[in-house]
Amino acid sequence: MADVRPIANDPVAGLVDIPLPREVSLWPDTWASRIAIGVALVAIVAAVWQFIRHRRANQYRREALAELARVSRTDTAPGELLAQLSLLMRRTALAVFPREQVAPLAGAAWLAFLDRTSSGRQFSEGDGRLLASGPYEQTPPGRAELRALVVLVRKWIRGHHV
Repeated sequence: MADVRPIANDPVAGLVDIPLPREVSLWPDTWASRIAIGVALVAIVAAVWQFIRHRRANQYRREALAELARVSRTDTAPGELLAQLSLLMRRTALAVFPREQVAPLAGAAWLAFLDRTSSGRQFSEGDGRLLASGPYEQTPPGRAELRALVVLVRKWIRGHHV
């Protein structure tokens, strides 16, 4: 057997490990930074909550605009398109305003209501008059008048105020 003797002059035996620095914490050291992070988190949560609330409150607008796009894309008769636009306006108004306020309105009162909830007098004095008088006229309105009405309806759905 071989003689195993410890080597007396081993240069590595006397080395000491290098001390490692502390682990870096992801949490800030000062209270001011911790408070700033807390305030930022609260602000983010509040902004997300406000966005979701706004999105839910305007769901009826998105649905009405999708219905308007579907109705105005089809190649329907002018009288039928006018009836669908009138029905869409009623349903949209009933979705957001109290039923007691909207349901009994007809004719000039209906157009005045639409003017009050929008910016201007396009319904009682402009292309919107077709909503009240169009279904009862002998000759159906032209395509240009209907396109202008579709634009006006789209503008009302997007921008009416409650």
